[in-house]
Amino acid sequence: MSTIGKRLLQLGIAVLATSASVSALAQTAFTSSYRGGTSSLCTSSYTITGYEPSTSGKYPVYIHTVGTGEDYNSELTMTQVKAMAAKGFVAASVEYASGSFGSCSTIGAKARCIFNGSNSNSAIAKLCARAKADCSKGVVTGGLSQGSIVSVLSRNYDSRIRASYGQGTGTNYSIYNLSSCMNNGGHTQAADRIRIVNGESDSFVGPTASNVRTASQAITGLSCGSSALSCFRSNGSGWYIVKGAEVEDGSADHCYMLVGGCTARTLDNGFKTGSAAWQMDANQNWLKSFVTP
Repeated sequence: MSTIGKRLLQLGIAVLATSASVSALAQTAFTSSYRGGTSSLCTSSYTITGYEPSTSGKYPVYIHTVGTGEDYNSELTMTQVKAMAAKGFVAASVEYASGSFGSCSTIGAKARCIFNGSNSNSAIAKLCARAKADCSKGVVTGGLSQGSIVSVLSRNYDSRIRASYGQGTGTNYSIYNLSSCMNNGGHTQAADRIRIVNGESDSFVGPTASNVRTASQAITGLSCGSSALSCFRSNGSGWYIVKGAEVEDGSADHCYMLVGGCTARTLDNGFKTGSAAWQMDANQNWLKSFVTP
């Protein structure tokens, strides 16, 4: 091999090593608190729990909000938070009044308490004040079910939020019609900065794949036809409908990423380790594409 060839090989190896280290940064746990609630008063104390890179530096921020009745530090949540920290984020799960659902105004009030950057007691203000956080590099959000609604609404309250990801994200949940705040144009987050993934047999968003598709189209402002199960723009925004055959337990329900449904604790192995459009890594990499390293 020529001297030039050897040098190019060495450079290639160095680049690969650097890439690997960036994608799997060591992490340090942290906890904090903020003032939240179900009204604009935001008077109740809630916990923030997260991870951040152990290495020195300044990092963008990821904020995760859980589904109704889900523990803010559940295995599903913390697996995603840890993975985002490993990708170079100050990443956290934010506890909030998730025990009950509500209308656009009720859930919007919860989102405001979390994401109002002008309120020094909000969760986003507390996270952006961390020594390793640099929110000028961008903030991205994610969540499940009610938490996915909060995620999409987040940019209503802070323009630093660059992209939002949702799992189990709809416009109608039982008696609650959220179309006024969740349909494209009803929220501040741009249509091409939203990515949602829903199961084809989601009983809350659906219950049929057709219903799920209608909700996905309404929220993202993107349609790919009456039979599409995947619909993405060139930048990766859009939606995906998970098929039962893709998940471990054969049921792509509201909690398709859990084996046995929303009351289960075992994570779908493919969701944890795979790279398909509905799995964790692909969606987190999409979020990462909108922040400054």
